[in-house]
Amino acid sequence: MNYEFNREWLLQKFEEIRRRILKAIKQLDDEQLNWSPDKTSLSISSLIKHIEGNIQERIFNGILHQEVLRNRENELNRANIEKSELETIIHDRFQLVIDIVKNITDEKLEQTQLVRKRERTNLDMLHQCATHYSEHMGQIFYISKQCLKEKYQSTSI
Repeated sequence: MNYEFNREWLLQKFEEIRRRILKAIKQLDDEQLNWSPDKTSLSISSLIKHIEGNIQERIFNGILHQEVLRNRENELNRANIEKSELETIIHDRFQLVIDIVKNITDEKLEQTQLVRKRERTNLDMLHQCATHYSEHMGQIFYISKQCLKEKYQSTSI
């Protein structure tokens, strides 16, 4: 099977997610990036740390077989993270994912990894990651709109 369509779709999706998250972040200051709507909700900084943790688990551990320890609970704790660090995380981690998608072989896409006691192909995991990050991107937009109100500028333009 030729996976070129999947590669192109994934490349476009990960590039779009990175671009749009960065556009949203650029509109906010450090305080807004670390604000959450209530104590049961996450801040943008927590969401970005969570995305980074997911990339570590699914890409580093699952696809590259490089053992990187993930502390999921720590990702979701409130932390005061500067805008420049969040921008670097989004830029660098998504570049890693984009580079993996560009260079991964068909054979490697067909290999499996164990996720919640279920075997899933690397291709399936990359699609799942795109979905997962899109969901968090929506949360980032919502929080951004809550902070900026009418000053929020759409990231889809």
